[in-house]
Amino acid sequence: MLTKDYYFDLPQELIAQYPSAQRGNDRLLVLDKNTGKYQDKMISDLPSLIDPNTVIVVNNSKVRKARCFGTSDTGGLVEFLFLKEYEDHSWMALVSKSKRQKIGKRYSFYDKDGKEIATCIIAEDLGDGNKRVVFSTPISEQFFSLVGHVPLPPYIKREDEFSDESRYQTVYAKKEGSVASPTAGLHFTPDLMEAVKNRGIDIFEVTLHVGLGTFLPVRSERIEDHHMHTEHFEISDEVFDALNKAKREGKRILSVGTTSVRTLESAAGSDGLLEKKIGETDIFIHPGYQFRFVDDLLTNFHTPESTLLMLVSALAGKDNIFAAYKHAVEERYRFFSYGDAMLIKG
Repeated sequence: MLTKDYYFDLPQELIAQYPSAQRGNDRLLVLDKNTGKYQDKMISDLPSLIDPNTVIVVNNSKVRKARCFGTSDTGGLVEFLFLKEYEDHSWMALVSKSKRQKIGKRYSFYDKDGKEIATCIIAEDLGDGNKRVVFSTPISEQFFSLVGHVPLPPYIKREDEFSDESRYQTVYAKKEGSVASPTAGLHFTPDLMEAVKNRGIDIFEVTLHVGLGTFLPVRSERIEDHHMHTEHFEISDEVFDALNKAKREGKRILSVGTTSVRTLESAAGSDGLLEKKIGETDIFIHPGYQFRFVDDLLTNFHTPESTLLMLVSALAGKDNIFAAYKHAVEERYRFFSYGDAMLIKG
C-alpha cells in the first residue's frame, strides 16, 4: 500500500486553530462502518447514539508542558520538546536546529521573571533531531510548570495561550507524561460523562503517554515500511479485569481516541482478551489489520497521509472513511486536535 493513497485535499481554513467557545459544543459525524452511511449530529447526541451494551475506554494521560526554551552559552534561544525521562534522570528531547546543538553544549532555562531554574548539557545525539539531555540536578514536574509551554501541534499556527492549559487537556486527565493530547477526549464534559453513565454505560480509564509516534508523518513511500516510535501504556488490575469481563459478556468496546485503541490492541491476545497490563508499544494499525478487542471508536478528523488516518481506515474501510471525510470537508467540519469529532460504529 502506498502512502500517497491516503492523501486528500483539505482547505487550510478548516484546520481548527482554537477549540470551540464552549467545551463539548462540537459537531459529530456518525459513520456506520458496515454500511458506509453517515449522519450529522452533535457531541451532545453521543449518549443516545451508543448501544447500551457497550463499555467506553478513555486515555487518562495528562499533557506535560514539555515545550521549553533554553538559552545557550552563546545567547541563542533553542527549543526543547522533552519526550521522556530515562532511569538515570536524563531526558530524551527533540531539539530545534539540532545539527548546531553539539554534545557538551550547555543551556540555561529561566522562568517568566528571568530566574534561572535549571541548566543542562547535550550528552548524546540520538538521531532524527533527538538528543539525550543531562541536567545539573534532576528536574521535577515543577520545572515544566515554571518553564514549559503547552506543546500545541505544528498545524496550529500560533503560540500557546493561557486557555490552552485547560482546553488542551481532557477533563479526566490524571497521569502526567504526554507531549500531545489524546484529543478525542477533549469533547467530554463532566455533564456528558454523567449522561453516558446514566444510560448504564461504564467508562474505564487506561494510560498511554502520547509521544512523537502518534503524529509524526509517514515518510516512506510504502506504508508497510513506516516504523512507529515506542510509547508507554498501563492498564490497572481493576480495569484489566473489568474489560476482560465485559468482552466475555459480549459487550461492545468503544475506544475514545486512537491512543486508547493502540493501548487495547497492544494488550490484546489472539483469543481477543487482554493479556498485558503494562508495556511499550510501537503498534502500527493500517488496513489489513484484524482488530482483536476494539469494536467502535470516537475520534477526531486526521491529517492526510497520517498513521491515524490509516488506523481509522483499518477499522471502517478506506472507502468509507474517504467518503465521510469528503462530506466533512463539504459541510465545513473543523479538523484535527481542536476540531470536530467522528463516531465510527457498526
